[in-house]
Amino acid sequence: MTTFAPKIYQQQVLDSVEAYFKACHELPSPSIAFTASTERLWGRGSAYNPLSGFPADMPYFCLRVPTGGGKTWLAAKSVALVNTHLLRCEHSVILWLVPSKPIRDQTLRALRDRLHPYHTALREAGPITVMDLDEAKSVTRATLDTSTTIIVATRQAFQVEDEESRKVYHSSGALMHHFDNLSPTQRDGLLTEGEGAERTTPCSLANVLRLRRPFVVVDEAHNSRTELAFDMLARFRPAGVMELTATPDLERTPSNVLHSVSAAELKAEEMIKLPVVLETEPNWQQCLADAIGRRDALHKLADEERRSGSPYLRPLVLIQSEPRRAGVETLDFERVKNELITNHSIPASEIVVATGEEKGLEQIDADYKLGIANPACPVKFVITQKALAEGWDCPFAYILVSMASLSSATAVEQLLGRVLRQPGASHRQAKALNQSYAFVVSRNFAETAGALRDRLVAGAGFERREVTEFVTAAKAEQARLDLEGHAGRVVVRPVAITLTEKPDLKGVPKPVRDKVTWDGKLNTLTITTPLTEDEAEVLKTSVTSDSAAAAIVEAAEISRTTAIEFFQTPAELGERFRVPQLALRVQGELQLFDDPEVLDYPWDLSTYDAAPTGDDITALGAGLKVSEGGEIDVDGASGKVISRFLPDLQRDLGLVYQPEHWDEIRVATWLCRNLPEPSLTHASKQAFVAKWLTELLRREGFTLARANLQKFLLRNLLEARIRDLRRQAVGKAFQQALFGDDAASRVAVTDQYAFEFHAQAYAPSRDYDGRFGHFDFRKHFYGRVGDFDSKEEFECACCLDIQAQQGRIQFWVRNLVRREGCSFFLQKADGRFYPDFLCQLPGSADQPGPILAVEYKGADRWVSAEDDRLIGGLWANLSEGRCHFVMVKDKRWESIEEKLK
Repeated sequence: MTTFAPKIYQQQVLDSVEAYFKACHELPSPSIAFTASTERLWGRGSAYNPLSGFPADMPYFCLRVPTGGGKTWLAAKSVALVNTHLLRCEHSVILWLVPSKPIRDQTLRALRDRLHPYHTALREAGPITVMDLDEAKSVTRATLDTSTTIIVATRQAFQVEDEESRKVYHSSGALMHHFDNLSPTQRDGLLTEGEGAERTTPCSLANVLRLRRPFVVVDEAHNSRTELAFDMLARFRPAGVMELTATPDLERTPSNVLHSVSAAELKAEEMIKLPVVLETEPNWQQCLADAIGRRDALHKLADEERRSGSPYLRPLVLIQSEPRRAGVETLDFERVKNELITNHSIPASEIVVATGEEKGLEQIDADYKLGIANPACPVKFVITQKALAEGWDCPFAYILVSMASLSSATAVEQLLGRVLRQPGASHRQAKALNQSYAFVVSRNFAETAGALRDRLVAGAGFERREVTEFVTAAKAEQARLDLEGHAGRVVVRPVAITLTEKPDLKGVPKPVRDKVTWDGKLNTLTITTPLTEDEAEVLKTSVTSDSAAAAIVEAAEISRTTAIEFFQTPAELGERFRVPQLALRVQGELQLFDDPEVLDYPWDLSTYDAAPTGDDITALGAGLKVSEGGEIDVDGASGKVISRFLPDLQRDLGLVYQPEHWDEIRVATWLCRNLPEPSLTHASKQAFVAKWLTELLRREGFTLARANLQKFLLRNLLEARIRDLRRQAVGKAFQQALFGDDAASRVAVTDQYAFEFHAQAYAPSRDYDGRFGHFDFRKHFYGRVGDFDSKEEFECACCLDIQAQQGRIQFWVRNLVRREGCSFFLQKADGRFYPDFLCQLPGSADQPGPILAVEYKGADRWVSAEDDRLIGGLWANLSEGRCHFVMVKDKRWESIEEKLK
């Protein structure tokens, strides 16, 4: 693993983290910064929940990323952001907590491996040292002073109750030098032992951590969130806590979710295989045979793709067998393995057993360099009993087979997580290889589908509102019984039959009895909810005559077939929705215009004034007060009390990480190295930075010592200044390229570049919940509808749906903002424009109709939306009639109707 291209949603998560860290310094407190950041990111601010036992304003937040989303890579990538934007310190201590020893060992291996993407991400923080807890108990001061040190441990390792863990709090001769020459303030902050004259300050790892104010990363936080675990963390006076989990705690000790990634985003960016195609079969041998047939079909597709250049793929089946029970015959691993070998002629070498006693997977890892993914490895079937060993991962797993019901929550969640991951994090050509499969021994499809959805929510971190569409039936007859999967879009017609005798419903089990009613006056039995074949067999025992029994069986068949009417969305019906995008001609070749950096623009910093601005000087003055522990108690604008947490943190870090005594050239060199700006030549950046620093040092009160002390703040001010200057340069080039005299020769709207709304790639951060009124949207492309920003926007959507029901629009979609892979945008000089709605207009049998983009703007925002109108108009004008654009204000719906003529 030498190369790793981050996905767009991953970059957006990191952008959210950076924005929060910056806001922590810009606003009165980290808690206010959290609410402001979520407001800015998602349009609705979230309340901050402080942790009991910690300072109320300690930065504490959670990144919610479903299974398969790359949580550990995001954590590694965040370390550089912690140093630069929160701690403003070159080096730090990161306390990286994981839920178990297998995960700890796996994480240590990956973070230490110089070829692994996790290590590469960590290196962005500069020199790094990765160690386990035993190594940390003898860490040297030089190591902590010269590198960012990541200590990987289980959260149990710090709990005082465990004797082995107590060593963290005991004195160690190896650590004594960390406590030389401490200031009184530092000594006062250390943990002590004993009372009165017996009171001592141990030279312990716990006290080293208290001095260094570690930033805590809690990986897979949902496994670690107990009060005991958080009490343990408070002992080390952390600089902040970042949780990464698929399933944050939202009730007991609520997580502060800063950024939430949806499963649809992972699907859109090819990280996971969805939907999960479910098939239930009461006969376990037939269920296993069906899974084998599916695996063989997938393997054939994979081989065909490999012959055309695709990477190697050998689809695997994960089989969850039943545990052995004394005196009871169960579908245990030996019986399942024997079935595979005896009745399906599967060679024993293609089967591996992974249970508490059988260590088949560990042997595979020992025998093959790439483990089970090695092309030389023959294994196609993995039989487990409960859950697989933590840390084992193989994206080749495609099929989950459960010999029992889905009641063993932990095991099913874990196995599901294994089959969801997309091999190579990129889609295959065949649709079947971009899906996951589940075969369950069960008589009740609807109940099994519901249990599977529950497991996706509880274990994989999917959102309840999106999970219905991510479990689909393999067989059409089973799909009709999955009413939950069509929630709100299905009509079940009651089936009434006249019987010559009164059925004895008292003897019928309640789940079946609740699906029927009896009218004694009319002698009518009404089936109100579809009955399965098994339920019909149970119900017919309530009557004695053959004719009544036959009538019940016939009515039950109708109840689960013709009595069910589904409303299917255009996406479910397989309609395609493609929207042409803006393309730019670069060196004679058209390419998608999704980044203004591709424009040819004059970009030379030497032409700009390099002097610090008045705002820069003010920021540096305020920063100096903070670093010196000066009192800044009340924010002048808001009157709110300003948190002391960050000033105290900066003071503590300043005491333990002494600023360097660099000369002007070394400070300038450091600033250049820490200002990543690929659009600039090194010489141009170096000249600008050197001149800016020289001008700063000429100001009264600004010395080299102060520059060393505040170099991170200097870096942030320079970064903002350079970004602003580049934005000005890009704006001019954008205007010339897209709206200049010969723009038509450089910009085009072609079918070569078109955004496609995929069936399962719609991920609103919030669904519309009826807050502006209720409307039965019948022509929206998806079953879900993203939230509206205003009542007027909602009314605009109603107008579009009415037009669609009258046949003037084929279907439409509520476009999303900042949901890459899920939303259409037009590139501007300083960002992206996401029109509120996109409509597919009627076409002919062989040619789709035009696209209409609709943007609603309130009168108060009409003037500021001038650049949106310009880019929308340009897109329409260059499309040669295939695209139309309209911006509506003051509820002038007739402007939409004009475009539909």
